[in-house]
Amino acid sequence: MATIKSYYPGNLRTQAEHIQSGNEIITDAPVDNNGKGEFFSPTDLVASALGSCMVTIMGIVANRENVPLEGLNWEVTKIMNDQPRKIKEIVIDFNWDHPLEDEKILQKLKNAAKTCPVALSLSDEVKQTINFNF
Repeated sequence: MATIKSYYPGNLRTQAEHIQSGNEIITDAPVDNNGKGEFFSPTDLVASALGSCMVTIMGIVANRENVPLEGLNWEVTKIMNDQPRKIKEIVIDFNWDHPLEDEKILQKLKNAAKTCPVALSLSDEVKQTINFNF
């Protein structure tokens, strides 16, 4: 059974619906590639998915360890290659104002992030620069 159904309404825009929840995502081509840049581009979603996946897996570990992860935030920078046009690097800066004192659990969280399904699914050609500012 399909997970997502999508269609192309035109003007370099796509619309996708998550079938189970009914939530929708609209993408737009970026300004530097003939688009309007009014929504996430498909490559923005890939970069965003890496950060979200990392935090989801960190959250699973945090729940198992009975550790609150609230307050963790992150910024994602996507760097594109020109020829061929593809994602060259994704930089994620994790910030946490109130990290744990337990270095062992912090290391478990960092390891969990680096082994999330999206991180493992991306080509080795996509450099993943992950900074844990905690």
